[in-house]
Amino acid sequence: MTTKQPLAALAALTVAAGLSLTLTSPAQAAGAAYVALGDSYSSGNGAGNYDSASGDCHRSLSAYPYLWKNAHSPSSFNDDACSGAVTTDVINNQLGHLSSATTLVSLTIGGNDAGFADTMTTCVTGSDSDCVNRVDQAESYAQNTLPGRLDAAYDAIHSAAPNAKVVVLGYPRMYKLGVTCIGLSDTKHQKIDEAADALDTVIAARAAAHGFAFGDVRTTFSGHELCSGDDWLHALVVSPSWETYHPTATGHASGYYPVLNSNS
Repeated sequence: MTTKQPLAALAALTVAAGLSLTLTSPAQAAGAAYVALGDSYSSGNGAGNYDSASGDCHRSLSAYPYLWKNAHSPSSFNDDACSGAVTTDVINNQLGHLSSATTLVSLTIGGNDAGFADTMTTCVTGSDSDCVNRVDQAESYAQNTLPGRLDAAYDAIHSAAPNAKVVVLGYPRMYKLGVTCIGLSDTKHQKIDEAADALDTVIAARAAAHGFAFGDVRTTFSGHELCSGDDWLHALVVSPSWETYHPTATGHASGYYPVLNSNS
């Protein structure tokens, strides 16, 4: 063997090693252990394609957690999000699949604690002043009581999954303002969007305090709120009524999924 041959052999081994590392990278990415937590905005109310086994949790196979799972093929995936969940439900009912091996956790939580459903009902059925007063109550709760409830939930998640990247996703504004839109008054539209901003501000601050990423979906939903003409949210749905004021399948695919993907 000439001196060139050992060098050639070494070069070949080096290239092979490089290829081996390159080829294993996708496998390492696929080794993620992902758990989805949270409320109806995570379970997928409004997205259709529901998993009948999920019952009243209304988990959709078109919701953003499944879109991430389908795109990244993690080594394990569990969806524990459930319609109607509040922070204590996350703590008491949704942490069973978390462990030190969990690498990614996503969730939306806090809207039900602050009374999202009741606030929307009041604004739809009541007067402008009724809506304003109810939103003010929700904002007061979000600013004064919700931080402690979020802290408890975030602490429990970190304790159960200490090595995980946690992505806390926010809520979109419901209405595009400054346009003519049949339905609620401009006053109600403005107050409902104000409530979404107040909620997201609190959630973002508490997520940051825990070292979690905050995914702001108001950016991706901009121009696709109700009254935009290209809505990614449901307005009033008669049946099933629980889809009302929730993201559509497009809202999950184009509003939520890109934000989770960019933060994970």
